[in-house]
Amino acid sequence: MQRTDSQAALDARESQLQALLLRGLAGDAQAYRAFLAALALHIRAFLRRRLTRRPAEVEDLVQEVLLAVHNARHTYQAQQPLTAWVQAIARYKLADHLRSWSRHEARHTVLEDDSELFAASDAEPAEASRDLARLLGQLPARQRLPIVHVKLEGLSVEETAHLTGLSSSAVKVGIHRGLKALAKLLGGRSDDEDR
Repeated sequence: MQRTDSQAALDARESQLQALLLRGLAGDAQAYRAFLAALALHIRAFLRRRLTRRPAEVEDLVQEVLLAVHNARHTYQAQQPLTAWVQAIARYKLADHLRSWSRHEARHTVLEDDSELFAASDAEPAEASRDLARLLGQLPARQRLPIVHVKLEGLSVEETAHLTGLSSSAVKVGIHRGLKALAKLLGGRSDDEDR
């Protein structure tokens, strides 16, 4: 099976960024600055695709991700793909940002006219996200973080374990217990109650 040109280009970019990072970690300040500058371009594109309705927030978030990469640079292992490592950090920061924004919006929502309260809603997805954030906020971190990373962001159990410092089995248990707790919060019945 032949590799596509786009895959070859992605692999070349990955190799170039990884080489710059490794040189930077070895003490080459110029290579490290080049790594951060090149990485910023990729992170900016990643975030623009996900924050299309809030483009003014992209630059602040780019800086947060770059700072997190810088602070976590000692955890990078040369044998792991750089893309997966950076993407896990970027997704975590994006989820953090969206969660914070959701909390802020919930506190600052003003109901001026009671009749609008029962009007048909065209923002059901945003409301569902806000409700989900509120429910997840009631769970302990050992349950909330695995659900957010695995179920909402699509990270693997292993990536989530690495990101949160939990073991893989603790991540799985956290998801299971967290989903049961969410079901109870929603007034649903757990599997144990059905038996």
